[in-house]
Amino acid sequence: MTNHRLPAVLVLGDGTTFKGHSFGAAGEVLGEAVFTTAMTGYQETMTDPSYHRQIVVMTAPQIGNTGWNDEDNESHGDQIWVSGLVIRDLSQRVSNWRAERSLEDEMRKQGVVGIYGVDNRTVVRHLRNYGSIAAGIFTGDAAQVDVDTLVARVNEQPSMAGADLAEEVSTDEPYTVAAKGEKRYTVVAYDMGIKSATPGHFSDRGIETVVVPANTPYSEITKYNPDGVFISNGPGDPATADAMVAVTRDVIAAGVPLFGICFGNQILGRALGLNTYKLKFGHRGVNVPVKNHVTGKIDITSQNHGFALEAPVGPGESFDTDFGPAVVTHTCLNDGVVEGVALENGMAYSVQYHPESAAGPHDANPLFDQFIELMDNQK
Repeated sequence: MTNHRLPAVLVLGDGTTFKGHSFGAAGEVLGEAVFTTAMTGYQETMTDPSYHRQIVVMTAPQIGNTGWNDEDNESHGDQIWVSGLVIRDLSQRVSNWRAERSLEDEMRKQGVVGIYGVDNRTVVRHLRNYGSIAAGIFTGDAAQVDVDTLVARVNEQPSMAGADLAEEVSTDEPYTVAAKGEKRYTVVAYDMGIKSATPGHFSDRGIETVVVPANTPYSEITKYNPDGVFISNGPGDPATADAMVAVTRDVIAAGVPLFGICFGNQILGRALGLNTYKLKFGHRGVNVPVKNHVTGKIDITSQNHGFALEAPVGPGESFDTDFGPAVVTHTCLNDGVVEGVALENGMAYSVQYHPESAAGPHDANPLFDQFIELMDNQK
């Protein structure tokens, strides 16, 4: 398999290099090197807009087994959002009845650069020890350039800290996902990098979803008469999202039920007066344990985030906001990171993980039903 492959090298900003072979598109790409512990769901991962500007290292030993199909894409427009892909073994054969083509076929089609043949265990351990870092994948002639030059090129790219990326992945124009069966409610969803499965969950529950661009003023969404507002996942540093924080405060002040996930959790937290910070290597995978301190239940969750909320109080404890008392509702059992906040009156709540479970476990799906109950009560 390697005889006809171009040489490739993964270069980290600290000078560490990993040699391998090129797959997907040839060329070079820059991004922040991160890892995901998910054993399955590489297609959902690669099409998740939250991975914009990131080179993803897969911890699973072999990738490509299930090929690629057009049903499992998680981005509006079916775009691959990862900057590049790092794997150990590339499956030589696609074996899945739903596959329409191979992973490599799709990567070539969309111009996504990959490297295989590296020891992904070593790469992941390095990122765990030293943190997510600027990186680049270089193939062919570019892989033969001296390391110092490549390291300098890698470190010239903008840092993920301070990056305002939501508008780069958001929809340009509003679009509607119809409810299945009888329509119960209308929800306006702010596309900070929304995954396709989310409006799908709303649709299955009889909710019509109007997806609007990031930072759309609250005054512009009132024409839809929303019964609720949803703020999606997305890439970048939440400290840059002042416009969306202001919108969120307007939604809360108007008394409209609000639900946020991932980036939306950080936005709601900021609207409630909390600060954010960059995690050492983030949470990325489909096996992250989270405790709900309201119910005492533990969910295994799907996650993808490199930033988090600073906790002003302990788990389950209240803190004051401009909108009344709020509570830290969820924390990660691996490291104590805040995984959810809510107003005590129930009108706004958010979680740091992905209840749409694409890919991932279904433990957190009831959060969508909680949103419907909130809209029921408000009505």
